Amino acid sequence: MRIGELSERTGTSRRLLRYYEEQGLIVAGRGPNGYRDYAEPTVDRVIQVRGLLDAGLPTRIIKQILPCLDKPRTIYFPDATPEMIATLEAERDRMTRRAECLLRNRDAITEYLAAVREYDSAVR
Repeated sequence: MRIGELSERTGTSRRLLRYYEEQGLIVAGRGPNGYRDYAEPTVDRVIQVRGLLDAGLPTRIIKQILPCLDKPRTIYFPDATPEMIATLEAERDRMTRRAECLLRNRDAITEYLAAVREYDSAVR
């Protein structure tokens, strides 16, 4: 698929897609006309990259953990320094706290909606 379609399907600007390619986060082939040509799995990859960026991870770390998201996978981290591991652990813990907060908020909204529906049923 061409960059415009990938942009549309992922809600990611063409400029950002070119940046992701420059950073080695996604790969594009080239057609005979020189245009970028992305494979279908790139849609999921871009969505994964955006999610990791939204979670606060820098692109240099995302590039290192992307192999963990593929199956089958071969994980090899030649430059997995203690600092990088500590950063990943801190980010994982922060993401866990955020996920727990989101779940609590979702549960509160569910309870509120149930109470509103119960009230509406009793009033009618």
